[in-house]
Amino acid sequence: MFKPIIAGIAEQDAAIAGNAERTLSARWTLASLSLSMLLSSLGTSSANVGLPMLAQAFGASFQQVQWVVLAYLLAITTLIVSVGRLGDLTGHRRLLLAGISLFTVASVLCGAAPTLWLLIAARALQGLGAAIMMALAMAFVGETVPKARTGSAMGLLGTMSAIGTALGPSLGGVLIAGFSWRAIFLVNAPLGILTYFLASYALPADRRKPKTERAAFDTLGTLALALTLAAYALAMTRWRSSFGSPGIALLLVAFCGAGLFALVEARASSPLIRWTMFRDPALSASLAMNALVSTVMMATLVVGPFYLSRALALNATFVGVVMSIGPITSMLIGAPAGRSVDRLGVPLMMILGLSEMTVGLIALTVLPALFGIAGYIAAVFVLSPGYQFFQAANNTAVMMNVHPERRGVISGLLNLSRNLGLVTGASVMGAVFALASATTDITTAHPEAVATGMQITFAVSAILTIVALGIAIGSRVLSTRSSSSEDAS
Repeated sequence: MFKPIIAGIAEQDAAIAGNAERTLSARWTLASLSLSMLLSSLGTSSANVGLPMLAQAFGASFQQVQWVVLAYLLAITTLIVSVGRLGDLTGHRRLLLAGISLFTVASVLCGAAPTLWLLIAARALQGLGAAIMMALAMAFVGETVPKARTGSAMGLLGTMSAIGTALGPSLGGVLIAGFSWRAIFLVNAPLGILTYFLASYALPADRRKPKTERAAFDTLGTLALALTLAAYALAMTRWRSSFGSPGIALLLVAFCGAGLFALVEARASSPLIRWTMFRDPALSASLAMNALVSTVMMATLVVGPFYLSRALALNATFVGVVMSIGPITSMLIGAPAGRSVDRLGVPLMMILGLSEMTVGLIALTVLPALFGIAGYIAAVFVLSPGYQFFQAANNTAVMMNVHPERRGVISGLLNLSRNLGLVTGASVMGAVFALASATTDITTAHPEAVATGMQITFAVSAILTIVALGIAIGSRVLSTRSSSSEDAS
């Protein structure tokens, strides 16, 4: 009589133990993925503060030492889709561990570099490692986290990225003051080693495929895409100073490279990017919104320091404090934003996030003129949570239902759209700001001119978020109609 009951209890105990083990494993996995995101964002933000010291140490111009930052960003932008696809083909775990190793070794090479150009080369290798970590960290979420918890996981990764962005400048300043510029790169080594061992312990093994089922890597397509993206990124970088003939030539190279890439992909047996993916209106909408929102957020980083220092007459210390409010707010709101996506759903949180961003940008055009620094801070407090709500919802929408064999490349495309938005925002929105300020040299512009330029730039940014909001609503309507049609049939 009691045997079935005892057997049932034993089965329940085994199920509970199994669930507890899976939960613990998922937590360690998320910890390793979070550290990967932290390292990649820390590598982006910490080097900026060391540029003046690097110029002095190597006797180089500011334009030359800028390549320390640019090489890292170019490597990420040009290769993130390709490494995502390579992870789909060779195994996400295997390539992620290789990326963490490369990032760690490259960090040591950066810290030991005897010349500026060797430092720049090591930074490019570090950027390749960061590209692998960024692309595959998001891809792993779909493999290891239940769909009902995807939003929370994406929110956590967003939080770690924000922590790296916020921590980088202050940590870099402390390390340079206490040691030397080499410390800002060497500090990544112990963190990289920790991340590697944690990931090797926690990440699930790759599923091996028979050689006959393995697709070939699209080398020619990778080279064509890298050429296109590098030319575009360099053209946008030149636009920030003086565009001129070199910038136009680079845009032409990017245009021709895009045509070459399209031709190569059409003929490839195993293309890097399948154009049929973009027939999915939800994916295309998410990538477009991601680029628009990233363009807007970069505008705050470009315009903010000039407005705070020139129009509000804050010293460098207070400018740094105010500029850190956005990343810190994003850091605090990232995880709750992810949980809200899981509870309330992707469409609602995406629309809410874009709406809140629009309100924040409109507030930036109005409140600082009325209340000064208090108005600026209040507007940032509205804008930053909206951005985190959108990011958590959009990343969840893209990665939740991706086929396992395409997770890497889709994650790469999502990160690429963000990076292209940041690159475009830095140049185009910077040009809008300079044009609206009616000056050729924004560093010497009159405070009233800077204030006017800021208002117009954020008004343009608000229009871009309204466009993104329209895309979100339109995509939602199309998805609802498609579901209704399928139900009717």
